[in-house]
Amino acid sequence: MSTSIPDHKLVIYQLLPRVFGNTNTTNKFYGSVEENGVGKFNDITDKALQEIRLLGITHVWYTGVIEHATMTDYAAFGIPNDDPDVIKGRAGSPYAIKDYYDVDPDLAVDVKNRMAEFEALIKRTQDNGLNVLIDFVPNHVARCYGSDVKPDGVFDFGEKDDVTKAFYPQNDFYYIPGQSFVVPPGYNPGGDEFKHPLKDGHYEESPARATGNDVFSASPSINDWFETVKLNYGVDYLNGWKTYFEPIPSVWNKMYDILYFWASKGIDGFRCDMVEHVPMEFWGWVISRLKEKFPGLVFIGEAYDVREYNNYIFNGKFDYLYDKSGLYDAVYKLTRNEGTVWDINKVWNYDTRGVDEHMLRFMENHDELRIASAGFAGDPWLAVPGMIVTTSLSVGPVMIYSGQEVGEAADGSEGFSSNDGRTTIFDYWGVPSLQKWVNNGKYDGGELDGGQQALRFFYHKLLLAARENEAIRIGDFYELMLANQHDSGFDDKVYAYLRYTGKQKILIVVNFNRNQRQLNVKLPMDLRERLGISGPVNFTDILSDVKFSTNDIANGLDMNLPATSGVMLSF
Repeated sequence: MSTSIPDHKLVIYQLLPRVFGNTNTTNKFYGSVEENGVGKFNDITDKALQEIRLLGITHVWYTGVIEHATMTDYAAFGIPNDDPDVIKGRAGSPYAIKDYYDVDPDLAVDVKNRMAEFEALIKRTQDNGLNVLIDFVPNHVARCYGSDVKPDGVFDFGEKDDVTKAFYPQNDFYYIPGQSFVVPPGYNPGGDEFKHPLKDGHYEESPARATGNDVFSASPSINDWFETVKLNYGVDYLNGWKTYFEPIPSVWNKMYDILYFWASKGIDGFRCDMVEHVPMEFWGWVISRLKEKFPGLVFIGEAYDVREYNNYIFNGKFDYLYDKSGLYDAVYKLTRNEGTVWDINKVWNYDTRGVDEHMLRFMENHDELRIASAGFAGDPWLAVPGMIVTTSLSVGPVMIYSGQEVGEAADGSEGFSSNDGRTTIFDYWGVPSLQKWVNNGKYDGGELDGGQQALRFFYHKLLLAARENEAIRIGDFYELMLANQHDSGFDDKVYAYLRYTGKQKILIVVNFNRNQRQLNVKLPMDLRERLGISGPVNFTDILSDVKFSTNDIANGLDMNLPATSGVMLSF
């Protein structure tokens, strides 16, 4: 195991404060903050945090904390209004940052006291035994970016740019000289009912700046990240991707100062957005510098190109990377009764070989479909085998998304988002299944039905198992597919492996089939000899406390595994 990996397993709970504590159940299409309500920092109480910790969580990722562009009017508090023609959703996207040195006023009870309320949440979270992660969005900012609370001596992005040049290494933005920005035709911000003096299909930006998803045109489409502007890290994309890293580009130093600002508030780590859109050299430079001053900081990168994983871990210095393109995609297919378990084999054997402990595994986040949605599985219980694998395949972190543990299906069209099986990050909304657990701020699950309570208990048992069993936290991995593939009741939707240390062994078997399987699970002779096991062996499922046994481990272990289920057998 890499020396950079801790002797505990990170278990992350992604939480969008805007929806987490919102008990308003109106859920009007494109509803305003007054109509649909909004969660606050103060809603995340000691009781809420204690219950999150008891679920098995070690880290809370507070999504959408930093101030972003919004259609909501906060001019009375000295915050300039934003043009809705370049905003997605009434609340706005948390990934269109308006002020890197401020927090979202939506989330404060007392808007003028908003930073102090967030600082209190940091302390409250840590006092309850949890670590704090927030987003860092390095690739782009809101078109209307402008900090009104920046520290003395700090210049805004673009403030000193030479706007006559399409590219200049010390410019903060890329420009399209001689052309003005064009709002995507047909965009109707806020819906038909929303009236705003700036809602006119026009946004004054001349010359136009390149859009966040690498669109070097004055006229991005409605499917582009048109609400954002791409930042310049010294790469001339239009001329052979030539790089200009000496002297250090202006954006590098600005981003270092921003990260330092938040780390100084006691943040434990950052989930870094779309890291592959930013040069790897920047990451190696900024993470190394920050860890000299804050050695415990955790950096998690949202990455998708498996060919670049090693580069971003060993040269970019990330602690962990998303494993969306590997394990998530494999488990997604199996959960839908597609694909085979050999897709899982490919992940650890090829895609993440040598860096497996650095991969963050998940089955839900704000970008992906809810498991219970019609577009994914339609039933949260179908994720049981996938979540067991996601949690226990390696020593790397596991993450769940708030509402996942109670089977949220994300039904309905919230506004900017269609009825797409995702909980909106763009609009004011309440999450029905989560609200039943929140129970008007009691955080006791008092409104959950029996099935939802049972599902949350499953997640509780699974996540605690990952934290409390050293075989999962720090143990080695041995796949059992070759030993079992030709007989024993196995097929291409049953997966088995062993996680073990010198003190503990856990046999994990999952069944993705829609029917039960009668299995005989064999451990190969070389493994038995390595572990020093022979004769009768007794097993206990740490998820259910059910006992299993065999009179002679050389003959394998017989078990009946129900449809879409799994066991974690300690022995």
